[in-house]
Amino acid sequence: MQIGVDSFVATGLDTTADGAPGDVRRVAELLEEIELADQVGLDVFGIGEHHRPDFVASAPVVLLAAAAARTKRIRLASAVTVLSSDDPVRVFQQFATLDLISQGRAEIIVGRGSFIESYPLFGYDLHDYDELAAEKLELLLRLRERTHVEWSGRHRASLTGQGVFPRPLQQPLPVFIGVGGTPQSAMRAGSLGLPLIIAIIGGQPAQFRPLVEAYRTAGRQAGHAPEKLSVGLHGIGFIADTTTAALETFWPAYRDAFGRIGRERGWPPPTRPQFDAQCSHLGALLVGSPASVAEKIIRTNEALGGITRQTVLLDNRVLTHREIMRAIELLGTEVAPAVRRALGHA
Repeated sequence: MQIGVDSFVATGLDTTADGAPGDVRRVAELLEEIELADQVGLDVFGIGEHHRPDFVASAPVVLLAAAAARTKRIRLASAVTVLSSDDPVRVFQQFATLDLISQGRAEIIVGRGSFIESYPLFGYDLHDYDELAAEKLELLLRLRERTHVEWSGRHRASLTGQGVFPRPLQQPLPVFIGVGGTPQSAMRAGSLGLPLIIAIIGGQPAQFRPLVEAYRTAGRQAGHAPEKLSVGLHGIGFIADTTTAALETFWPAYRDAFGRIGRERGWPPPTRPQFDAQCSHLGALLVGSPASVAEKIIRTNEALGGITRQTVLLDNRVLTHREIMRAIELLGTEVAPAVRRALGHA
């Protein structure tokens, strides 16, 4: 199983600490975090696209390219690329270039995103949500199959055989589908034979077994080999030396993040009992000591019938850079080895 980290590059609460602009400092910290993830043996680092003032991640591929020049082994992914509001030709060109810079370590995880700011920003109508997703994914997959493409759709100018360059080192360039729990999206990924990434940010991971089965069934019915139908998970978490330390450090960060989102969406504010329940052995949050987090990943792997990747969103504007770095270190040196030993992959 691959173990890795995701980041939305959250800005800090104090944007002028040490006299430096907050975004400049946060990008420097991010690159240090990716370097450390590579050094401690983690498999993948993902950056999610957001167009909001509390995240410095509107151009993930640029950040990943900077990281590619400073790392040697770790795979570099979007988490996710909001393909519906982007141009598939430019997305392909950018990630093909990243693949060349990284010498074959780029991945595109496409999804619809958890926020909607990119649609009006780039001139798309939310009423076209489903059609945009299907049409643009079709074009992206066509682009990775061949250099010269003929294609027509409703939301982009037609291609009449133009060449799309550069071509990536990996053939094909990896494309994953990221979903938040929509069966239709999971089944589309299965029918296309694309690997699936499920974002589990609440509830109980075992509840996602029907979604995984729907994906695998759609893939089998479309004639895809079982080994092509891999399932990975994106979760929220924090690792510290002890479970008590992890809970007490992460609770204010969780309360801030979900409190802000809740105010936008009309949700009630998070409570400590709810948080503790989500951090329990049945809950979705990967918060605790290295041993407890490893145990939860192993249990989730069993509950979902086998997963191939688990990434943890460690990024948060309340957490300090030092706390995030320590969590990455523990994830790479203790959690990942424990999971691999338990699954016979050591």
